[in-house]
Amino acid sequence: MSRTRRARLALPPWLAHALSAQRGPVPWSAVTRGALSAGPLLLVAVQAGRTSLGVIAAIAAMLAGINDRPGSRRASVKRLGVPALGGALGLVIGTYTGQETGAVALTVILTAVGLVAGGISAIGPVASAAGTQLLVGSAVGAGMPLPEPGWERALIFLAGAGWLLLLRLVLPTPGSLAGGFRFDGERKAVADVYDAVADLLDAVGGPDAIRRRAALTAALDHAQDALTGPRLRRYASSSTERRLHAQYAAALPLAEAATALAWAGEAISERASEGPRRLAAAVRSNTPTGPLPAPSRSAPALRALDDALLYAAEVFDQGRGSELHTRTRSLRERLRPVFGTAGREYGLRVALCFGASSAVAQALHQGQWYGQHDHWYWLPATAVFLVKPDLGPLASRVLNRAAGTVLGAVLFAGFAAVLPRPEGLIALVALSGALIPVATRHFAAQTAVVTVLVLALVMVGGEPQASMGRIGETLLACAIVLVVGHLTMPGQKGGGVRGRLTAAGEAAFAYLTHVLTEADAPRIGTSGTPSGHRATRWTLRREAYRTLAEARSAITLSAHELPALARHTEGADEVADVLERLVDTTTACAVHLDDTGRIGPHDRERLAAVLAELTGPGERVGLRFPRTPLAG
Repeated sequence: MSRTRRARLALPPWLAHALSAQRGPVPWSAVTRGALSAGPLLLVAVQAGRTSLGVIAAIAAMLAGINDRPGSRRASVKRLGVPALGGALGLVIGTYTGQETGAVALTVILTAVGLVAGGISAIGPVASAAGTQLLVGSAVGAGMPLPEPGWERALIFLAGAGWLLLLRLVLPTPGSLAGGFRFDGERKAVADVYDAVADLLDAVGGPDAIRRRAALTAALDHAQDALTGPRLRRYASSSTERRLHAQYAAALPLAEAATALAWAGEAISERASEGPRRLAAAVRSNTPTGPLPAPSRSAPALRALDDALLYAAEVFDQGRGSELHTRTRSLRERLRPVFGTAGREYGLRVALCFGASSAVAQALHQGQWYGQHDHWYWLPATAVFLVKPDLGPLASRVLNRAAGTVLGAVLFAGFAAVLPRPEGLIALVALSGALIPVATRHFAAQTAVVTVLVLALVMVGGEPQASMGRIGETLLACAIVLVVGHLTMPGQKGGGVRGRLTAAGEAAFAYLTHVLTEADAPRIGTSGTPSGHRATRWTLRREAYRTLAEARSAITLSAHELPALARHTEGADEVADVLERLVDTTTACAVHLDDTGRIGPHDRERLAAVLAELTGPGERVGLRFPRTPLAG
């Protein structure tokens, strides 16, 4: 092992996370959209003599660009549109409260907005992005006085985000015309599922099987999200979309069989993965599958794999069916995380950070820290991004935000000294917008690009060059968030991780209970053809694996916090390991049930052993799981 490698391994987790970055090919489509969003909007506004509106529209496009991630066009409507609505609402709140109230009342109102935004962020990634833009909009509305009324600012903000969304919907992506322009994201996501099944089959019996099974879960989650975006009609309206839905559903029994084979741990023939590979190629090229190689039928899971391949071949030929096996949640279920331990803890921290940073910013404004202009939005807006746990562990966020701001401010000071105004600054905004999709791979790089873009925007809007002041405000925000992040909050520590683990446990036990119930119920068809029981089972299995993946993500982030915070969730990874084995064992039992018509004594003993193993780790982290009867 090299000296560099040993030094990297010796780094503390929080520092290793701060230095790590995502890898992958350059998303040229997103780069193109970024270049055509904020810069052109600002240019049009400047030419029309409405520069202040152009600044608002460009900020909206920038925030939408941060959320512009790979996926289907349908899913992007929710991923970009819902946060934009939150930002527009924040502009209205911030503008009118900033104009009509004093500093104390404004701080109280912004603190309340932080409480709400933090609570709803616990629902999921889209709600978290909406909460972020709600807070940023509130800070900009109150701390960036402009001549336009709040309602006009909100409409322009929606127009700016809507422009990027329009580009996302109408511009083709590389290779999209070969398989259908409208559904290129869905097609790629479904094909990736079949490739992930093949990868798992190749890894069966080897040390990489666990990682490949997690990759299959991620591929299924991504495909499910891509296919279930917002729609005007309740069901898929085109034959192409219905075919993609059917192809996704046909992958579920294949995934079930592959998981059972991985659980058994016995090496299988390389021939087993050829069928899923050909199915993936057929999805990508939108062509017939041709003959599929049949695997051996020497074991229950192999027979299930063969039956699933036959069913998939039939589905690919006919393109019938559109059930995505997603569980419908009521409004109460969707809002439950807001009032749970994670929502309460997160809401309080966001409220304190946003309120405190707003109060400090107004005090600095009164003391002429900002010079001769009236803008004080930077400090609370910076605190918003720092307090977001979905952007990484606290220490990592603070380090990267500080480093990125310093780098961005220094770069902008150099650009501002040589670029013509406003033409050069508008070109700099366009360039920064193009770099955002690449910079999102590391928080420091994203911060540097956003810093350059925002400083260029506000200078075009008439604000003097203030790079050094922005560095000072960012360091103040870092200090505020570090202090609040280590404050003791009411309730149990590590509420976010425990909330995710509780949801994962509930989903795992619901899946297990259904399989045990299914053992005593009449079934029809082969293992590939969905009966009512199997359709429900696949829905519950998807829910179990999805919630486990979400819990894993929360545990990983918590493990990379500073020791004072990471210790609150020690042992959570052990609980997740056992829950994962429980779901895997349940899946193997379900495959055996399809093959033999019953769950044998040996399978029940394995389930009982995993359940017994779960008790100790669960109690150590303060979780209790229901008992499931295995007799009968």
